[in-house]
Amino acid sequence: MEQMLTGAIAIGWLLAGLFFFRFWRHTRDRFFLWFALSFWLESGNRVALGLVAGAGEDNPAFYGVRVIAYGLILLAIWQKNRPRR
Repeated sequence: MEQMLTGAIAIGWLLAGLFFFRFWRHTRDRFFLWFALSFWLESGNRVALGLVAGAGEDNPAFYGVRVIAYGLILLAIWQKNRPRR
């Protein structure tokens, strides 16, 4: 049951990334691209977490990927709110 839920969460992250990627294709705003990449990283992280036997979310490898994904979201927000030249 745990693997099935992990797969469902991974599909959710993947679909959210596709949603933001579609907005990026229409607007070419990097904000949407960073969000799409972040959600795809989260999706891949969930897939890897489900495939590795005995792995926990507190494993540094999985946690590091999550930190990078959230860093991309922070980068997107920072770039969107910085003053224009």
